[in-house]
Amino acid sequence: MSATPESQSCLPVVGSDTLVPLVDGRTVTYANLDCAASAPALQAVADRVTQVLPLYASVHRGAGYLSQVSTALYEASRQTIGAFVGARGDDVTVVTRNTTDSLNLLAGCIPADADGTPGRVLVLDVEHHANLLPWQRSAGGATVLHGAATVAETLEAIRDELARAPYALLALTGASNVTGELLPVAEVVAIAHAAGTRVALDGAQLVPHRRFSLEATDVDYISFSGHKTYAPFGSGALVGRRDWLDAGTPYLAGGGAVRQVDIDEVVWTNAPARHEAGSPNVVGAVALAAACDALAALPAGTLEAHEAFLRERLVTGLESIPGVQVVRAWADAADPVGVVTFSVVGHDPGLVAAYLSAEHGIGVRDGRFCAHPLLARLGYASGAVRASVGVGTTQEEVDRLVSALESYVTDGPTARYEIVDACWTVADDPRPLPEGSGLSGLIATAAAGFIAAAEGCGPAPEAGARSGAQGVARPVGALVDA
Repeated sequence: MSATPESQSCLPVVGSDTLVPLVDGRTVTYANLDCAASAPALQAVADRVTQVLPLYASVHRGAGYLSQVSTALYEASRQTIGAFVGARGDDVTVVTRNTTDSLNLLAGCIPADADGTPGRVLVLDVEHHANLLPWQRSAGGATVLHGAATVAETLEAIRDELARAPYALLALTGASNVTGELLPVAEVVAIAHAAGTRVALDGAQLVPHRRFSLEATDVDYISFSGHKTYAPFGSGALVGRRDWLDAGTPYLAGGGAVRQVDIDEVVWTNAPARHEAGSPNVVGAVALAAACDALAALPAGTLEAHEAFLRERLVTGLESIPGVQVVRAWADAADPVGVVTFSVVGHDPGLVAAYLSAEHGIGVRDGRFCAHPLLARLGYASGAVRASVGVGTTQEEVDRLVSALESYVTDGPTARYEIVDACWTVADDPRPLPEGSGLSGLIATAAAGFIAAAEGCGPAPEAGARSGAQGVARPVGALVDA
């Protein structure tokens, strides 16, 4: 394999050399092609966390030296996070848990119209549930606009709807977590602002993959997650215009969000503290800021070229395999990020994902990716398989996935699979677990009842694929015990 800059990782990530067992007794280096769900932490982030943990103490109201240091670390991280997404001088950066947290927070800040009518929100059916459900239960509710077959037609549909009725906010994905495709942000903002509508961008899949600037695009609000931006779980951000955030309903009621509390009255403070009640995640904020610094330090165009190379290689390889369909939302989408969803016709996506893991050491995602309306409209209500790349992905990992799928289609699995607690798993799985993990098996979380209860990201119940083996094509089904 010839090595080019685009074919190698851009930045070192934690766990890039992790070995995982296969069902045939071999061990291989794990190919993490599930970065769209949660990206591995950058080594620079892990080093920074190790550096600041000895300095960890209470923040904002502590007189002790370490409390003052921790406060400085937290507020400096806030500045770094805001700068990373091009915050304007009067924008506010609220440190949250993740994108979902950020959008729920913003949903409580949409002002009412002059006549007291709750502000309305317009969303597309391409959205992740994090950018759909908060608006549906907000005071003004949400109008869901179906995406058209092309980007151009979708932009025209947005323009027509905004002209038809007044909306306070257009909530839009920065890049689809299903297809990696994106709408031209500047055009969307121009259309919305011409109608007097603000724009909130779900940046969960955009910010880790593309340079983004609130100031340059005139987007009003951007939200994103640390765990998709190469930092550990538990940190995220909402960055945007101050007026709504200063006047909106405090996200949590508690200490730190107030100026004065009396028995009969509470005086809330302004943003960002207004929405950050309780002790903040100082280490999480520092970790996210470190990830922002590391990504910002990459030479311009490096990450984009890396992902474009890997994505094109992946799509070309997938489309060369008989029966494999690549999922697309728009026929004319340009410059997608490194997220590719595909279907193997006649085969359950959960089985395909389990096979890739057990027999090739490849991690992908299967299901409906918390985007049920989009998958249903595109004809994949029973789910699909998603592979996603990031700064640490290499050409070898992409090529391994394509080769493994070719083997699956040609020969089928070598192991025997069964459905346990709504998940495909290897029957009598021989793979050992890491020492000290405290797990008795890879299906341990399902035993606690979580997977069955959270099946909403899998196929629609009527599809039947997870309730038995009937949904599996016979060439593979002959190896399935269900």
